[in-house]
Amino acid sequence: MANTRDRAYVQLYAHPQMVADLLRGYVHEDWVAEVDFATLERMPDSLVSESLRDRADDIIWRVRWGKRWLYLYLLLGFQSSVDAFMAVRMIT
Repeated sequence: MANTRDRAYVQLYAHPQMVADLLRGYVHEDWVAEVDFATLERMPDSLVSESLRDRADDIIWRVRWGKRWLYLYLLLGFQSSVDAFMAVRMIT
């Protein structure tokens, strides 16, 4: 169950302008200048894992990057302590 801060950030980054500002402000790579932020489209964020258990990711967006679609996964969560298995959690 997501805590209050998690839900607040999910609501905040449910807005296309916030996603565009996040990328422009924190991703200092050349490809960001080539993204057409006017095409940002929120995608369904409920997935089923290989073990057939429901899983809800935070926010998934797609955006045009040249002639291709680029999918952006925003995984927002607050940890109260270090989780040695965070990499495993991210790939599952």
